[in-house]
Amino acid sequence: MKKILIITGGSGGHVIPSLSIYDALKDDYEVQISTDLRGSKYINNENYNYSLIDVPNLFSNLLLLPYNLIKFCVSIIKSYKFLKLNKFNILISTGGYMSLPLCLASNLLNIKIFIFEPNSVIGRANKLMLSFAKKIICYDKNLKGISKKLSNKIYIVNPLLRKEIYKYQKNQKTMIEEKKKLLIIGGSQGAKFFDEFITKIIIKLSKTHKIQVLQQVINKNSKEIIKEFYQKNHIEHELFDFDSELLTKAANYDLAITRSGASTIAELGYLNIPFVAIPFPYAKDDHQYFNAEYYEKKKSCWLIMQKDISEKSFRDLMIKIFEDKNAYLSKKNNLIQLTKENTWLKNQSKLIELINEN
Repeated sequence: MKKILIITGGSGGHVIPSLSIYDALKDDYEVQISTDLRGSKYINNENYNYSLIDVPNLFSNLLLLPYNLIKFCVSIIKSYKFLKLNKFNILISTGGYMSLPLCLASNLLNIKIFIFEPNSVIGRANKLMLSFAKKIICYDKNLKGISKKLSNKIYIVNPLLRKEIYKYQKNQKTMIEEKKKLLIIGGSQGAKFFDEFITKIIIKLSKTHKIQVLQQVINKNSKEIIKEFYQKNHIEHELFDFDSELLTKAANYDLAITRSGASTIAELGYLNIPFVAIPFPYAKDDHQYFNAEYYEKKKSCWLIMQKDISEKSFRDLMIKIFEDKNAYLSKKNNLIQLTKENTWLKNQSKLIELINEN
């Protein structure tokens, strides 16, 4: 039986698809995950076989660069020993600096390497490893940042969603009703803007519209402040900082206001929840913008840049969405068409087909 190691870490945008890969392959192969401490918070250790890896971020502190460089070289040696001892045949990397030592060691051991890129722009670590990789698993055939001579390595799959997402009830609404039900997802980065600015807009909108919100907030302190604001303005609300079951509650919500991490908007799309995307402006290589642009070009979302937002312009946009029923339904229908081919069995078959290639 083939032994597969999946390397992941950092944000949920990288870790969550790696869990989907694990679930898709675990019945046919021996599969294990390696992640860093940041990534481990997204993994239930009762359901997944994983180990922690400690890889220094070389450029986190330039004063520590010589020390971190030594640690990095040591981590390559440890990775080499770990891979050889466990006799892995295949390595699947989701990118990030923590993947580099294991990818380099895998190349030395002639272990087959696949890299996975959920964004519409190839990440820097994945780009470094692309020449060593057999294939890059991604969602966009026009993946940005990849040279034409390596474009033959692109292997397209539908967005890899958590297995349980496929069992969730999809949004069936065809119009926004009198009470506007808004799902607000600030993500793990740049959520402060959502806590402050978007909350302020919700309060203004509540003066002229009935509003109900299900809103992600940055921390418990922010949660208490926003809760007080909403109670004072008689806005029906539910607030959370992290909720793995969030989308089980979202089927009856009209519209999401969200950052545009690849996993987040893929899940919203699959569940037929129209969304206004506000990309995190400081994301590496502006990948959140290009993630959202993919959907905007398919006329299946609204896209607005944070730098272009004012209180008036965003409030006007929301009112326009509320009132233009045809535009809302058009966006939703386009979203349905875009995601209708995404099924668990199709993605599982595509991954197994790739693993079994000679």
